[in-house]
Amino acid sequence: MPSRATRRTRNKTQGSAGEPRVLKFIERVMEHKPLSLAARAALATGFALAAFLGLTWLAQNKANYASELSAMHDRLHNYVIAFITGTEVTRAGKVTPPDSPPHPDFSRPRSGLYGVILGDDGYRWESSSALGSDVEFARRLPMGNETFEGPIDTQAGRLYVYSFGVDIDPQNGGKPVHLTFTAAQTEDQFERQVSTYRRTQFLWLATLGLMLILLQLLLLRWSLLPLRRVSSDLALIERGDREHLEGPYPVELMGLTARLNAFIDSERDQRTRYQNTLADLAHSLKTPLAVVRSQLEAGLDVARADVLDQVRRMDEIVAYQLSRAATSGRKIFATPVMVSAHAEDLVQSLEKVYAGKNVLCEFEIEEKAAFYGEQGDLLELMGNLLENAFKWSNHRVLLTVKSRQGVVRGRPGLSMAVEDDGPGIADAHIERVLQRGVRGDERVKGHGIGLSIVQDIVKAYQGTMHVDRSEEFGGARFTVVLPPG
Repeated sequence: MPSRATRRTRNKTQGSAGEPRVLKFIERVMEHKPLSLAARAALATGFALAAFLGLTWLAQNKANYASELSAMHDRLHNYVIAFITGTEVTRAGKVTPPDSPPHPDFSRPRSGLYGVILGDDGYRWESSSALGSDVEFARRLPMGNETFEGPIDTQAGRLYVYSFGVDIDPQNGGKPVHLTFTAAQTEDQFERQVSTYRRTQFLWLATLGLMLILLQLLLLRWSLLPLRRVSSDLALIERGDREHLEGPYPVELMGLTARLNAFIDSERDQRTRYQNTLADLAHSLKTPLAVVRSQLEAGLDVARADVLDQVRRMDEIVAYQLSRAATSGRKIFATPVMVSAHAEDLVQSLEKVYAGKNVLCEFEIEEKAAFYGEQGDLLELMGNLLENAFKWSNHRVLLTVKSRQGVVRGRPGLSMAVEDDGPGIADAHIERVLQRGVRGDERVKGHGIGLSIVQDIVKAYQGTMHVDRSEEFGGARFTVVLPPG
């Protein structure tokens, strides 16, 4: 028996701040009853839409307020310019106010629009609208200075006030007269304009929000229709009215439906395999049991060797059928089992069994080669192939395992080849060897039940097995290919 130090391994390492209150509210709602996808999407987009429309309302209100305030400034500024243009100063320095105000409200008492002219020598003029009102908001300003303030509290109400200081030259020459022109407007008119805009904007946004919610519900219903179709098709499959999910489905669901169909096929195959195994077991045990019973019923002296032979045969049949039944087959959701982690243990066990043959087993295993299935299936598959090679080899066995990538993203496949330097299998007998061993009472003597188990596992994983002659060793080469996906 060769030690681990003498075993040659070839290319063994080849290919190497607190949650938002809205979210807490949603979680509390979901604790009582799970929400559907449509309800989740409606709630999420509803909150997002409400937040967006609310922020839009606030932003537009701020923008409108700033626009109205700027318009107020420009309007009062234009009134003051009109007052300045209409005001005349005589050579003696007498100030003559404008004959007609720039707006009729200046002539209507307590209209809320006021005009005031102040002079350095105590001169004061007030528009008709300011008569009888407290207009102490007006104050003198130096030449060229202007102010705009408000709203300020006065006895006439809260006012926006614009003032401008200017020197006016007399008509026929003389010393310029310094005057301060002031125009003021109550806050009421400004607030009415802002409030009207807010109400109008709120109505439009509320109407738009309702329309968007209705549109969103329609779009959600249309978008989730394929999922409802998948659910109804699964119900048909459960009732036995349909074999698979037939579609057509959107591209996003094609992967899901394909996996579900593969899962359904896998479950059906496993159920069929259990049923066939039970039927095969009953059929296989029928003959040896009948032989033993007939000899016992005949009252003959049953030879111990005959009974032991029949018991041995029944034991082999049960072991074989149990191995077939234990094969899990291809699974959609399976964790990878690394091949290199188990090959060494299998070879060490076989070297002890076949110690007298002094077999040298070599490896060519990709580091990332993985088997997607049950670990027991991998051990049965690789163990039976290696045991068959050890049994028929002279001195050398080669195990080659490679990963096989598919054309699309998914789980990689696996290629496993076991070669030996034994007599090999004649080409004329290869097809017969592959067809044998399907049932427990049809095994080929010399190959045992191992190849039958291998073929059952390969078939369960939708793979293929090919037998030919090893180019390197001259013996048999068994190649198993498991597809990716």
